[in-house]
Order: sequence, then C-alpha cells, then structure tokens
Amino acid sequence: MDSEVGGAESSNPKKQRKHKGKHDKPKPWDEDPNIDRWKVDKFDPSWNAGGMLEVSSFSTLFPQYREKYLQEVWPMVKTALKEFAVACELNLVEGSMTVSTTRQTKDPYIIVKARDLIKLLSRSVPAPQAIKILNDDMQCDIIKIGNLIRNKERFVKRRERLLGPNLSTLKAIEILTGCYILVQGNTVAAMGSFKGLKQVRRVVEDCIKNVLHPVYHIKILLMKRELAKNPALANENWDRFLPKFKKKNVQQKKVKTKEKKPYTPFPPPQPPSQMDLQLESGEYFLSEKKKSERKWREKMEKQAEKTAEKKKKREAAFVPPKENNATNEVGSSNANENSEVAAMAKSLKRKAKEFRNNQADGDVRAESYIANADQARPKKKKLSSKSD
Repeated sequence: MDSEVGGAESSNPKKQRKHKGKHDKPKPWDEDPNIDRWKVDKFDPSWNAGGMLEVSSFSTLFPQYREKYLQEVWPMVKTALKEFAVACELNLVEGSMTVSTTRQTKDPYIIVKARDLIKLLSRSVPAPQAIKILNDDMQCDIIKIGNLIRNKERFVKRRERLLGPNLSTLKAIEILTGCYILVQGNTVAAMGSFKGLKQVRRVVEDCIKNVLHPVYHIKILLMKRELAKNPALANENWDRFLPKFKKKNVQQKKVKTKEKKPYTPFPPPQPPSQMDLQLESGEYFLSEKKKSERKWREKMEKQAEKTAEKKKKREAAFVPPKENNATNEVGSSNANENSEVAAMAKSLKRKAKEFRNNQADGDVRAESYIANADQARPKKKKLSSKSD
C-alpha cells in the first residue's frame, strides 16, 4: 500500500503538498493588532552609513512656457534637494531638468522622489506644492488622459466636467480623497496617499471614458466616509449600502453615411480654365474697349433685375389678400340675416301704421263734420269789375 501511494504521489507531482520551510513558520508579530503594517518609518541615515556605490540620475523635458517660472523657483528646488544630498541641473538649451545622486546621498529611494519632483514641475505644479513630494508620506501619480478618447471636442467637454463650475467638482474630490489634483493639458497630476491616488485615478478615468459622472463618484465617497465611522460595519461588505447608478441611453445624432460611387480607374475630367471659357464665348478675341462695354452692359442688366425685384417686393405689401371661401360664406350668411331683419322691420312698421289708421276711423265724431249755425261763414269778396 505504501509503495502504491508513493507511486501515485510521484506520478502526480502537481498534487503534492508543498512543505513549509523554516522561514514559513508563523511569526509572533503576524497577528499583533498593535502593529501598523502600512506605516512608513522615516529614513535614518545610520541605516546606510556607507552611502551609494553608483550614481543614479533621471532627466525630464519641460515645455517652453514653463522656462521663466522654473528659472525663478530653481534656487528653492536646489535648496530642498540639497538637504537630501541630491544634485540637480536646469538646462535651458535642451529644455530639460536632471537630478542625480552624490557620494553623500544616504537614502536610496530619494532619487525616485527627486524624479517625481521634476515631473511635477514640468506638469505646471507650483514649486512649494511639488517639493512636498520629498516627504515619505506623500506619493504622486500623473494620469495621462489625452489618449483615452479620440474626439477632441468630447475630450474638452469631459475635462470641463471633471473640473465643474468654478472648480467645485475638483475641490470636492480633493476634500474627499485628501489629494492635491491639477488638471493641465492632456494629464492630471495628483499628490497624496496611495489610497487617495487610487480613488482619484478611478474618478478621472471614468469621467473621461464617460463611464460615470464625477458627481456620482462624490456621492459614493461621501457614503463610504459615513460608513467608515461605524465600527460595526468595518468587516462587512458595503455594496448593499452604496447606490447603483444606471446609465441612461441618450439618443445620439445619426451619422450621415456618404454613398460610395462606383470605382473608376480614370481620373475626373479637368474643369475648363478661364481662358477656355473666354475662347468658347468669343470674349478672348474682343478688344479692351468692347470687353469693358460688355461688362458694363451685364452690370446694368443685373442692376435692372435687382431694381425690379425690390420694386415687386415693395408693391407686394399693398396688394390686398385674397378672401377665402369660408369668409365669403360668412359674408353671404350675414347679408341674408340683415335682409331678413330689414323685411321684418318693414312689415312691423306697416302693421303699426294700419293699426293707427283703424283706431283713427273708430274715434270719428259727427259734430266735426256738421257745420255750426252760430258761426258766421266768411263772406267772399266780390271782384270789382273793370267797368266800375
């Protein structure tokens, strides 16, 4: 049985259990809660008393518009690097900055910090802020965003979205992540802790790629900050507390596709030149005087056409509009109604007149028609004869 088992183990070497060595044994400080494994101890020069054996150097280029500013702040940069025994050089001819170690340099990692310093200076970070990178608890990350999107207009809009109105979005991200952020051209320079830099990179890349708006990231970071205050939720998954934002499908403009013309190996015909057109019309053989007369005549014809058009437009304002059928019907119906009203009024007047006449006939008195005897009739004057 033992031989069979040994043969099976030898035939399947992948299934063999790896034996722990003497260095793989559990240490007493592995589970010590008082030890902070993320703490970065400050460098002590006694750890590397012999110094550096080889010279390490880094160089980076800077844009021309930064030349004047770098000349002004270079003494400050030189003084800051001198404390760590790092040499620096500003070359204005080549447009480059160089940092290198010396024999007095003790910290082997300080040259990497110096390299990050000149990179930040070339990306328009102010010198007082960039010098803070030399501290052990400060890290930096330069995020390249220029190659994440091809369309330049969209890139500019999304970069402005990252900044926000009056830089409000950028300031909110800085407060929540505890990092310094500077958006310059095609890069985003960030300075802070490792955790904050990781959050900043996610926010920037999601914004430029149009995955998630920075405002939603700010809401998530605010909720994470509140959840971190609760010690009961320290070892639990926070996904059930965080909001989930769905991307809305916005209708985009349809791209007009041009119809492909059938391929022909022959080039298109050459357009006629001005001389060819003059030869066809016969203008080429005319004298200068006739040419000028012809041009003047064409000019006057065009002027007359434009004058006629303008006159027509002015007269169009005084032409009465055509009446529609609906208005004609309304007018005819109104006329019929008016005629009916007039006929009714006429008949009423006639009836009223007849009624008054009948009433007058009923009130007739005989005395009015009998001559009064008492009254003397007027005597008629006798006409005197001509003979008298």
